[in-house]
Amino acid sequence: MLFGTVLLWALNVTVTKYVLDHGFRPLAYATIRYGVATGLFWAFTYGRERTFRIRLPDSKLVALAAVLIYLNQLGFVYGVDKSSASTVALLLGTTPIWVGLIATAVGFERLQRSFWAAAALSFAGVGLIAAGNGGFSGKIVGDALGVFTALSWASYSMAIAPLMRRYSPFRISALVLALGWVPLAVTGAVQTLGQGFHFNGLTWVAFGYAVVGPLFLTNILWFTAIDRVGPSRAALFGNLQPFFGLFFALILLGERLNGWEILGGVAIFAGIVLERVRRRPVEPPAD
Repeated sequence: MLFGTVLLWALNVTVTKYVLDHGFRPLAYATIRYGVATGLFWAFTYGRERTFRIRLPDSKLVALAAVLIYLNQLGFVYGVDKSSASTVALLLGTTPIWVGLIATAVGFERLQRSFWAAAALSFAGVGLIAAGNGGFSGKIVGDALGVFTALSWASYSMAIAPLMRRYSPFRISALVLALGWVPLAVTGAVQTLGQGFHFNGLTWVAFGYAVVGPLFLTNILWFTAIDRVGPSRAALFGNLQPFFGLFFALILLGERLNGWEILGGVAIFAGIVLERVRRRPVEPPAD
């Protein structure tokens, strides 16, 4: 289940790039995709739990998580639209570094010296990716949004961590998906209303995959797997996502990496390995 989830997430970057290049506008794509996936996941969660109730004090964290997932989707669709799928896949590899920095800021972890070496490697990799042949590339906005996508996802992951001690991950995910979709629908209303739908068959297949695979199925697989094997083992599999995301983009879209991007990718992956091998987590506070 963990491996399947990683593959579904990794392919999503390539699928999104294909869909955006073949007629879907970024916000229309994000709005419709999230709306359909939210409906599917709500039906699944209600059938499983028969309630979406949470305590009133916890609603603040749910609202924060919803805002972060909204920002994450904005960064993701526009990052993929303005950059390449392979570049975004590489930049998402910085997510564990952002998680470590945020966890330290809120008191969840105490960082070892090796972490700062891992962070330096990863951020040096980001700089190398942003640099083109002799200067900064025209994709600098997309590159920045790719980094923002990793940062916002790490922030979201930390925001929901306390909630996972009191509620099932399915209930929290269903609530966050629904609340995060509302501002996304408002922001994307103009593009959605003006969106045409005369796409080829493969674009519709790709869109269907983007709804069912990376949003609906992955939530079920990921949280079920974490319940069985624990979050640490799951995190090891999660670190494989940038590798497979890069592979899919190169093979299916025919993208190519320049020398700067290759060096940057190596630096980011080295940072991931160092961060994972040397991390020494401590028990997070009760609240």
